Amino acid sequence: MIQHPEKPFSIEESLDSLNLFIRRWFEKRYKEPTPPQRYSFKLISEKRNVLITAPTGSGKTFSAFMSILSDLMNLSLANKLEDKVYCIYVSPLRALNNDIYRNLTGPLAELYSDIVLPIKRISVGIRTGDTPQSERQRMLKKPPNILVTTPESLAILINSERFVEHLKGVRYFVVDELHELANNKRGVHLSLSVERLAGIIGHDFTRIGMGATLAPLDEAARFLVGYSGEEERDCSVVDATWDKKLDFVAMSPVRDIVNASDAVIDNSIYRTIDAVIRKNRTTLVFTNTRSGTERVVYNLIKRFKYGEEHIAAHHGSLSRETRLGVEELLKKGKLKAAVSSTSLELGIDIGTIDNVVQIGSPKSVARAVQRIGRSGHSFSDTAKGEVIVTNRDDLVECSVMLDAAMKRHMDTFVTPKNALDVLSQHIVGMSQTKKWTIDEAYALVRNAYPYHTLTKADFLSVVEYLAGKYVGLESRRVYAKIWYDEREGAFGRKGKLTKLIYFMNIGTIPDEVAVDVLTHDNKWIGSIEEEFLSRLKPGDVFVLGGKQYSFDYSRIMKAYVTPAPGQVPTIPPWYSEQLPLTYELAIEIGRFRERMADAIGSVKGKGVKALGLLDRSMLAPSGEALKILDAMPIDANAKAAIFNYFVQQLLYVGQVPNDRMLLIERTVDKEGGRTLVIFHSLYGRRINDALSRVFAVKLGEAAETDVAVNITDNGFVLITDSSVKVNRKDVEALIGAAGGDDVRVILTENIRKTEMMKRRFRYNAARSFMILRNYKGVRISVRRQQINSQLILKAAEEISRDFPIIKETYREILDDVMDLPRAAQILKRLVSGEIRHSIIETDVPSPFAHMMITFGEADVIMMKDRRRHVRELHKQVIARIRKG
Repeated sequence: MIQHPEKPFSIEESLDSLNLFIRRWFEKRYKEPTPPQRYSFKLISEKRNVLITAPTGSGKTFSAFMSILSDLMNLSLANKLEDKVYCIYVSPLRALNNDIYRNLTGPLAELYSDIVLPIKRISVGIRTGDTPQSERQRMLKKPPNILVTTPESLAILINSERFVEHLKGVRYFVVDELHELANNKRGVHLSLSVERLAGIIGHDFTRIGMGATLAPLDEAARFLVGYSGEEERDCSVVDATWDKKLDFVAMSPVRDIVNASDAVIDNSIYRTIDAVIRKNRTTLVFTNTRSGTERVVYNLIKRFKYGEEHIAAHHGSLSRETRLGVEELLKKGKLKAAVSSTSLELGIDIGTIDNVVQIGSPKSVARAVQRIGRSGHSFSDTAKGEVIVTNRDDLVECSVMLDAAMKRHMDTFVTPKNALDVLSQHIVGMSQTKKWTIDEAYALVRNAYPYHTLTKADFLSVVEYLAGKYVGLESRRVYAKIWYDEREGAFGRKGKLTKLIYFMNIGTIPDEVAVDVLTHDNKWIGSIEEEFLSRLKPGDVFVLGGKQYSFDYSRIMKAYVTPAPGQVPTIPPWYSEQLPLTYELAIEIGRFRERMADAIGSVKGKGVKALGLLDRSMLAPSGEALKILDAMPIDANAKAAIFNYFVQQLLYVGQVPNDRMLLIERTVDKEGGRTLVIFHSLYGRRINDALSRVFAVKLGEAAETDVAVNITDNGFVLITDSSVKVNRKDVEALIGAAGGDDVRVILTENIRKTEMMKRRFRYNAARSFMILRNYKGVRISVRRQQINSQLILKAAEEISRDFPIIKETYREILDDVMDLPRAAQILKRLVSGEIRHSIIETDVPSPFAHMMITFGEADVIMMKDRRRHVRELHKQVIARIRKG
């Protein structure tokens, strides 16, 4: 049962629950417990399962560890502290593990310096992939009392016959940055490891979860504690998320963001960032891509003569040594600013940050709060931040995002359910420890929250695959990893080599490499990320080396393209790098659009001249719309830009699309003569990915042609060549056709031959040991893995389309990469009329469509071209508004 304590314990109750020595140390160092500590000290001391959600600087680490250290100190004073693991701490980052190690060993050293009694000291140790072999051997002889590790290392330890003996006394299990694990397969993998650990040691333990931005809290709690049979385990949720004060603002660099020149916009952005850096001791700047990070650092140094000792970049493509060096300089307060993509948004200790600048939308309320919350080191400090936005769609998005944060509206995560590839890996691991009955193993697996709804049929299909039931796979060198006696209903270990395969191939993070891009005469152009390739469809146009290319097909780790000079890109190079807009935030934006449209009213009847659109002057926000904008955390430029954006959309087409009204706009690309059918579907990129494929399939069938697709968070564009005419009646028929069939069947057929299917199947085949990343100590190249996986996919399909790893690949794409459940629901509501739709024809796309149709131009090289394109479209719209 999930419980939400109504109020914290008193300070005295909280401190009184601690060991006397621990309490004295705490009171000597801190004034009083922070809000999350006033809940957690006593709850954990009572061995309750606890989920703690609180901002950076709120003392989350000690919220979890004070009561644990207190318990271990009591054991030590009673001369009962043994050389075994009492507490396991898991985080998704090795760097965070190192921080926790320092944050525990430092206070323990202080603590013991004040104790004159000859007592055994509490020990702390780290076990990750970086741990030297000598240290691992030392831990086997003398394990630490608190073990700091990662999900992958834990999975190895529970299969280590020698080390698992040291885990028999585990009392506490701590998971940090829970939100970074609960929404992906690393977290799913961890949840099974935790249940296996409980089964191996023969008793349960106190489970403690921590995170800065968790929603929904009840689902996060269930992920943490799981089930005991059919009963949900108890968990107390400590919610101190909003106890830290926030002070942030969304900013437009200029008042007229459309007509301002590129130089004016860029100068204003960098002057704003520079001003923030100069008035603060240390500033953290977030971009959304690695290339953006490098560009910002370069421009700040070039424009304002900062030295490299003042500003540094930090992102995943830099070496570990470089990243650690930047983190160390931040801790010492020696950097004026660090610029990061995503790598510094988690709880790594980087010292005191005075201010955070976010450039562009971070795409979720949770991420905005997480990033800005890195400023203000102590719990009583105010987190300060500016979000600088460079286009009108992002400006609306960020304004609503920060307003939602002020109102405590958090977007949610979703845990992948019943992942059969991860299950395969764990069944192999389980088989190494003992003989299992099917019923016993199935019951244990279902105790993990992500597998509580797993059907027995799916469980058995995985066991049968691992036992080599599918003989056709042996020709592809996929051999049995376990034995399975169907009559006895039991399975177990098969062969000594399987143990080595398990240890050498464990984990869920796929191997990825750069993919060569070549023309058909084998001329090498450059390389792209493999994840980017997985998003490409034949006909997609992208920019590489400053030139446009149309993607044709791939062969293993090579992508073949045709030069496409002059064609508008449909997909920017950072497309796979940037996270999609969350559904909850999209709905909030839809509601804001509806309110603003109602507030502005029917502006068509007010006269163009009175609205000031006969010249290029900006309208001043007024009336009810001004009241709405004044209540939001945005600057004056932002208010003006947003107000004018809505006025222009209403003057031009009389309609503002929102989450309850789908505007479908048919227009023609003046340059190429192509027909564009623009769906203003404000539901986020994951849902739009699914919707766009359904409509593209149906339009392609009706017109007997290939349909190109351009997908954004605010909608999608169906593109046909100039010979295909799509009229209003055709568009109306599309809606009925799209809602008439099983959407899952349509999409399953659509993605079968895609790059995404090829890559995702390889990832899942590697997780389920169908293909190996390491064999007998030899690293298998990604190229060889891809070749093997494509051969295996073909063989598996001949066996059954319901083969477990194929089934999992479709589930992952449709439910995790896309959001088919919500997309199907939206289609149903659209067909029923619950979501209204309006079809219009425009000779120039409406203002709300401009960012969508220029989406592919939004990268480092093409950004100025994109702005120029938007300016040209804007001028044409204004010209038509003037004509009435």
